[in-house]
Amino acid sequence: MAIVALAAGAPLYAEHVANTTPERNNLTGKIVVDGETRDVVSLDGIPVGPTWQREYLLGADANGRDVAVRLLYAARNSLFIGLTAALITTLLGIALGLLAGYYRGATDWVISRAMDVLWAVPVLLLGVALGVALTLGGLKIGPLEIRGGSLWIPALIIGVVSVVYLARPLRGEVLRLREQEFVEAARAQGASGPRIMVSEILPNILTTVLVFFPLLVANAVLLEAALSFLGAGVQEPAPSWGLMIGSGIKVLITQPALTIAPGVMLVLSVLSLNVVGEAVREAINPRARVRLEQ
Repeated sequence: MAIVALAAGAPLYAEHVANTTPERNNLTGKIVVDGETRDVVSLDGIPVGPTWQREYLLGADANGRDVAVRLLYAARNSLFIGLTAALITTLLGIALGLLAGYYRGATDWVISRAMDVLWAVPVLLLGVALGVALTLGGLKIGPLEIRGGSLWIPALIIGVVSVVYLARPLRGEVLRLREQEFVEAARAQGASGPRIMVSEILPNILTTVLVFFPLLVANAVLLEAALSFLGAGVQEPAPSWGLMIGSGIKVLITQPALTIAPGVMLVLSVLSLNVVGEAVREAINPRARVRLEQ
């Protein structure tokens, strides 16, 4: 919740405290720190370190941009991409899991083989390939057009490449549920396949979806940072923790805060989301905790 609050308050901090924006360069600017006037970026290209004051609280990057401001806006971007990607994964996973598990046969074979191919390809490698292609050319599907560099590009990529993590367990759940008596009763009453999937099976797999959703968000946030670090995710000048870590490595010795700050935020976000996922699992299935303790 603290990270969400910081992300929500990023515009207020940027406007009323730091007096800058996440994209504003300041290569020739100067700042007073402890009564001493310093260059925001020295002639040697070394940015100022943490000032622990209103402006450049955590220092500046190589372009003279406020690291603290970019850190908060990067949280907004990461959470947007993480939630959007998780929603895409959830919708695709539910659809594929229901179709494969209920109809079985040829439908299950086609979907399962597609999942096998997706599972066999390293997620990061596939994400980089798709990210580079879509970032350069954008995406256009009928009337829908997404320009290269949009935050929707990494969200869509992560949502698609992660679908196997949800579709497979849901398929197994549906295979079990389709043989239950309440499904047989609905089938005997003349209910069609789509109606049975929506009204009878879907409500019974929502608990599994709820458990997986925070973990999908955490995975999406982590994968977005990796793609951005490799140049296939969020594009400059938009801020991203992965981009900040990548640029901070160049001055790791002289200004370690440029790498440590986004790294700490990334770790805390992923750990927090995993804790939320574990809490949801225990709330839905408290017997699981009892079995572990025994």
